Amino acid sequence: MGRLKEVDLSSDLSKKEGKKRLKKAQERMQELRLELAGLDGDERLGPPLCVVLEGWDASGKGGAIKRLLAKLDPRHVRVKQYAAPTPDELRHPWLWRFWPALPGWGGMAVLDRSWYGRVLVERVEGFATVEEWTRAYDEITGFERMLAEEGTVLVKLWLHLSEDEQLKRFEARKNDPLKRYKLTDEDWRNREKRPAYEEAVEDMLERTGTSLAPWHVVEGDSKRFARVKVLETVIAAAEEGLERHGRRKTPGS
Repeated sequence: MGRLKEVDLSSDLSKKEGKKRLKKAQERMQELRLELAGLDGDERLGPPLCVVLEGWDASGKGGAIKRLLAKLDPRHVRVKQYAAPTPDELRHPWLWRFWPALPGWGGMAVLDRSWYGRVLVERVEGFATVEEWTRAYDEITGFERMLAEEGTVLVKLWLHLSEDEQLKRFEARKNDPLKRYKLTDEDWRNREKRPAYEEAVEDMLERTGTSLAPWHVVEGDSKRFARVKVLETVIAAAEEGLERHGRRKTPGS
């Protein structure tokens, strides 16, 4: 049984509990961001915090990012979305295009999709050769190990979604003129290839989840539950990173 099969997609929160936990988490995230940036009265910079979000189409990555950053100063967080590489990017080694978005000490970045496209969409759609995506697992783990050993706190999240819930969200987007732009023919084609993508996701989770950069699978059928879990997961990783690098936690935590 793969890891995805073990996910309880019925996980949910009541509206009252979800609102309470979201508010508490957003306030804590605001405190941590100041601490990481050396803006909490202690001028020492905290470790770089890099949040990587991957997941099914319509799994709620955008909504989770919005809640994660809701109380943060937008000048102090870099958000980067990745699509297909440009012709110029294809002239370079494939990991090259991700470097500029990575945070330095005191910084934070949120990546909406990432280098994992090499072992997901590029694998399934044939945009990378078998040799290229096969060797990418070792290239990715080496890349992440280097970042982690240099201090980066990597938080990797896979937003998991059932086929039924994905279809419901696709239909809702199709029927909403303000959200229709989010739905493309490619989304429908990807849905038809779900078994191939599930196999690729399982391989990704197994082969690139390490002690330095573990994967966190988020139950995504309930947007309320998923948004809270994303925040609480990032908070726990940031707190652990601050402690590991000798920074105190904020008072009252």
